[in-house]
Amino acid sequence: MKSRPHVKIGARWVGANAPVYVIAEIGINHNGSLENAKRMIDGAVLAGADAVKFQKRTPERCVPREQWDVMRDTPWGRMTYLAYRHKVELDEAAYAAIDRHCKERGIAWFASCWDEESVDFIEQFAPPCYKAASASLTDHALLRKMKATGRPLIISTGMSTSEEIEAAVTVLGSSQLLIAHATSAYPCPPGELNLRMIQTLEAQFGAYCPIGYSGHETGLAPTWAAVTLGATFVERHITLDRAMWGSDQAASVEIGGLMRLVSNIRDIERSLGDGVKRVYDSELGPRAKLRRVAASAHPFA
Repeated sequence: MKSRPHVKIGARWVGANAPVYVIAEIGINHNGSLENAKRMIDGAVLAGADAVKFQKRTPERCVPREQWDVMRDTPWGRMTYLAYRHKVELDEAAYAAIDRHCKERGIAWFASCWDEESVDFIEQFAPPCYKAASASLTDHALLRKMKATGRPLIISTGMSTSEEIEAAVTVLGSSQLLIAHATSAYPCPPGELNLRMIQTLEAQFGAYCPIGYSGHETGLAPTWAAVTLGATFVERHITLDRAMWGSDQAASVEIGGLMRLVSNIRDIERSLGDGVKRVYDSELGPRAKLRRVAASAHPFA
């Protein structure tokens, strides 16, 4: 049997039969606060996540020009949409502090970059990999920019057709590539999660790329189901409080939930086994005590 592909992210191999790589996405749920970001990093460490992920944008590149001056009510008062987008971005000093904090706490960090300038910005911190958000799957110039760093790249496939996924993989090639099934609704109703797409992606690309899951649902059960269906990595948004300001908060997991999520993922990994039937030592006592008829040397005699 052909061995399944593995990709190394930092110190961890990601792929079949390796422990599920758990990514706690902070995104912009820090609301521009370094202290919030540090508290979420600490929560991810406490839960046993393997990495935290941020989102990095250059607002002038990512906000359509006609929306720059649209006024918006925010927790910081009424301001233009462009000013708001700057408000929730972290600057170089903040990311340097995040880099130090993650190193001190022993957890990897990286980012989804939404434009080429943001790739250059994050590259100074030598991240272990990059992530392309679902919205960026058809931005082939951006995909090439991240791929050109030589670092592993995770692509999410929400809001995308099969043809768009295939085109992205063609552009990137399969080396150092990981593919995440996702549905881009926040929060996503259970009927639209379509978790069996994990197996579809595995059948199509699994011989070349590890397949995972990026979830935006409320609750934890679908992510556990994704692991059972073969996801080699999972990503969930995290928050300090789901009632906080921000469009991603309602689809996020609070720290207590993240602790349960990771703990039960590890239980699922142990529970799945290798599919080879055996009699365990723990069964020998009950077998001797409870079995009325001994096994025949010829089971079909």
